[in-house]
Order: sequence, then structure tokens, then C-alpha cells
Amino acid sequence: MDWLQVVVLSVIQGLTEFLPISSSAHLILVPVLTDWNDQGLVFDVAMHLGSLLAVVFYFRHDLRRMGASWVKSLRGSTLREGSDDPDARLAWWVLLATIPVCAVGFALHDVIEVSMRSPLLIGYSLIVFGLLLGYADWRKRSGRSEYQLTLLDAMLIGLAQVLALIPGTSRSGITITAALLLGLSREGAARFSFLLSIPVTALAAGLEIVGLVQVPREIDWQAMAMGVVLSGISAYLCIHYFIAFIKRIGMQPFVVYRIVLGLWLLWFFW
Repeated sequence: MDWLQVVVLSVIQGLTEFLPISSSAHLILVPVLTDWNDQGLVFDVAMHLGSLLAVVFYFRHDLRRMGASWVKSLRGSTLREGSDDPDARLAWWVLLATIPVCAVGFALHDVIEVSMRSPLLIGYSLIVFGLLLGYADWRKRSGRSEYQLTLLDAMLIGLAQVLALIPGTSRSGITITAALLLGLSREGAARFSFLLSIPVTALAAGLEIVGLVQVPREIDWQAMAMGVVLSGISAYLCIHYFIAFIKRIGMQPFVVYRIVLGLWLLWFFW
């Protein structure tokens, strides 16, 4: 890999991992618009690690409180919705909402990787789920925060996250859509979506690392380190400015972008 490829792929991964515009849709454009070869599993691991480190660092104070409260909850009954420990409840909701996508993703991993990478499918997914995001953002919300989620809310968002296994859907996009439809504020929906990304991204990176161990290969450590750094920086900036942006303007610019990109993919690959 040359350095231009490292920079472009890392920045694309870092930005699109958390914006509701689908990382798979953008990464599929790279080989179309360039003559670059596939970046390989090693670099995929680096980019995922960078994104994971970014979201963990951004929410480090929240995660510290949630972790301490969650450990205490193991000895109590924090799962009751009337509990006075919102940090422990939120930690439980993140963990429980992660179960559906992990179960389905593990069961259908080969099918998804082989049979669902069609650019046309990605184009349709961009448009359909983009319109759904637009509707969810447009309708009236009660303005709840992520700390006011119930167990039912968390499980419904977790089930919606399963749809992110369809390329072009966008994991952040579909979880934010579900949270908005359940009455969360834009900021609350985005924050819960980002917290949900932590276990999912960690598991995805873990599976890729297992693949590296099973099939040893030569590693370009400089490219890998650069991938971690660049994807991490771009992901951190994306999270920070995305939350500030949607509080003022909302999701509609991302909806328009998704529809335009989806239509372009349908036109180009038809």
C-alpha cells in the first residue's frame, strides 16, 4: 500500500463509521474510482482499532461511570426501571442491545460477506433507510436522553441494529433512526448509537484479529500504525462535530446525501 491509499482509506473509515451514510457504500467506491488493490485484513484491523480507540476516548468519562455502576449493579437490582442509578442501567442497555446483531452476524457472516455485497443492494439500502431516517428526524420527538431509555427501547434499537448487516444501511444510521422513532432527542439518539458501536466494533476487530492469527501474513507496521492514528483522529473529530451539528441542523443533509449517493450507485452499476 502506498501512503496516499493509507490516508484516503483511513479517513474514509474514520468518518463514515459514525456518520449515518454507510461506510460500506463509500469503501466500495474506492476500487471503482482508483486502481488500488484490496487493502487486506491487516489494514482493516488497524482502521477498526482506530475507530474503537476514538469512541472510547471520547466517552471515557461516561464509560468510567457506567463501568463502576455496572459492577455495583451485579450485586443489586439496577435493572429495575425505577432504579436511581442511570449509569448502570445505560451500561446494561448497551450490552443487551448488542446481543441481537452479534447473534445474527455470527450466524449469517458468510452469507453477508459473499451474497450481500452488491452495489445495487447498497444503493437501494442508502435510499430506503435514508428516507426512513428523514422521516424519523422530521416527526415530533419527546426529547428524551439516552439515560431515559427503557429496556424495551434498548431491545428495539438492538433489533434495528441487525438491519445494519445489510450493506448500505449504516449501523449508526439505523440505530439513530430507531432511537428517534422511540422519542429520543437527536443528541440522545446519537450518543446511544455511538455507545452501541463500542462492543460491536470491538467484536468485529476481535474476529479480524483471529483471522490474522489463523493465517499469518507479512505486516506493514508503518502502514498499520498510520491507519490506527488517522482513522482514530478522523473518527474522534467526526463524533465531536456530528453531535454539535445535528443539535442545530438535524439529519436532513445526511438524508439528501444518502439519496444522491444511492441514485448514483444505481445509475453507475445498473
